[in-house]
Amino acid sequence: MLEALSISTGVVAIAEMGDKTQLLSLILAARFRRPLPIVAGIFVATILNHFAAAWVGQQVAAWISPEILRWVIGLGFLAIAVWALIPDEMSEDEAQVQPYGAFVATLVAFFIAEMGDKTQVATVALALKYQPLWQVVLGTTIGMMLANVPAVYLGQWISTRMHWLRRVRFIAAFLFALIGVLAMLGVGA
Repeated sequence: MLEALSISTGVVAIAEMGDKTQLLSLILAARFRRPLPIVAGIFVATILNHFAAAWVGQQVAAWISPEILRWVIGLGFLAIAVWALIPDEMSEDEAQVQPYGAFVATLVAFFIAEMGDKTQVATVALALKYQPLWQVVLGTTIGMMLANVPAVYLGQWISTRMHWLRRVRFIAAFLFALIGVLAMLGVGA
């Protein structure tokens, strides 16, 4: 009944571990030291970004036959699996935080950083496969919050353990590959 919600939450929470937007959360927390506006900015940016991504995914799903769609979804998740193996890095420009308030700076920086990111691409892929749209958007947003809120509140502690978070990308890659293979085999279709 809530399959789209639970799968979307899990996929994005795992994919976000060690991602550049999680690193951005650490930078914002260190810069502003005001967790509530940062968390609110992350939430609003994610809702806007993932709603647009999920909407695009569902529009594409309406144009493609179910047989082709399962191959598109499967290959898409396999591509995300490979992408997850590549460690994220942040350039000096991406790490810059504008001198606005914590909420506005977080909203803008997070929205831009999420454009074309693997969690946004995963949101498109999830929306291709799962209905209804609101469950995909809510699930991917919950997944983002599960990964980023602790980074904001526990930034110093997490930053000393980033080596562990980087290992999570291998688990994420395996899960994305598994989802891709299952989709191509038609499991859960």
